[in-house]
Amino acid sequence: MKKLINNPTKVVEEMIEGYVKAYPNHVRQLVENERALVTAKKTCEGKVGVLIGGGSGHEPAFIGYVGDGMADGVAVGNIFASPPPDPILEATKAIDKGEGVIYIYGNYAGDVMNFGMAAELADLESGIRVGTVLVTDDVASAPKEEKEKRRGIAGEFFVTKVAGAAADKGYNLDDVVRVAQRANDYTRTMGVGLTPCSLPQTGKPSFELAENEMEIGLGHHGEPGIEKGELQPADQVVDRLVNDILTDMPIDSGEKVAVLVNGLGSTTNMELYIMFRRVEQILSEKGIEIHRSYVGSYSTSLEMGGASVTITKLDEELAAFVDHSADCPMYVQK
Repeated sequence: MKKLINNPTKVVEEMIEGYVKAYPNHVRQLVENERALVTAKKTCEGKVGVLIGGGSGHEPAFIGYVGDGMADGVAVGNIFASPPPDPILEATKAIDKGEGVIYIYGNYAGDVMNFGMAAELADLESGIRVGTVLVTDDVASAPKEEKEKRRGIAGEFFVTKVAGAAADKGYNLDDVVRVAQRANDYTRTMGVGLTPCSLPQTGKPSFELAENEMEIGLGHHGEPGIEKGELQPADQVVDRLVNDILTDMPIDSGEKVAVLVNGLGSTTNMELYIMFRRVEQILSEKGIEIHRSYVGSYSTSLEMGGASVTITKLDEELAAFVDHSADCPMYVQK
């Protein structure tokens, strides 16, 4: 499986170097730790800092979402691996403006451990108060009664969007955590995998699917899904994904939602718009209003084939945050 890289062991460092050089008006790399990036723009005193992070290979998540209206900093891990505590801590110190910092990250053991350690160190070393929201939007990763065990996948985009907007509007740390947690509680994602990716270090497929197979609920790192089967037309796949979401999180007629149809790396925009077409049909038939829609590759898995559908149920406050403007290198909303 071919990749345009140099040394496989240096792909993350070279990616970060290229990214910072490409967007110097948006991000800067901390001299204290090369895996910590923060906004290049001045933020006002008293603003809650928003810190995100996770493994590389999911671009534009997570580095692409540092900017106005979104995150103030990001800690970058190795491919599909949590960042260690050091870059998390340095980014925390850099973005703290006296009102504390919120950590937003996916519910994975390594992230929970390392972000937790960094939060403790931030308090002990600098007296920085840290709030945390674990993203748990992946319906396929655990049953509803064990939602706290679910993984965080593409829904992290909406949770970050809400937290960034709330911080921008001057909410204090407790309130930023409150609305970000509500965004997580109101967000569900279901995905389908079609083809594997390959890690630069190995060059080999991360998992196996037959030519005519798909896997419902496949994880962003190749974690097993809930069902393998024969590849189906787009409408049937979307019917399954949306039905599982709405079964898990019922939405009444007249309610508003935000929708993300997300490509996993090698899925074309043509396919994603065909999928969104069906999502809109289903929700329209149920009287559910799409308040704002997003289609594209927002959270990928290197060159994995497949896509996910994310639905966030909106109340008036969350809708205002979703509508809030943002200016990041890989995501702009006016």
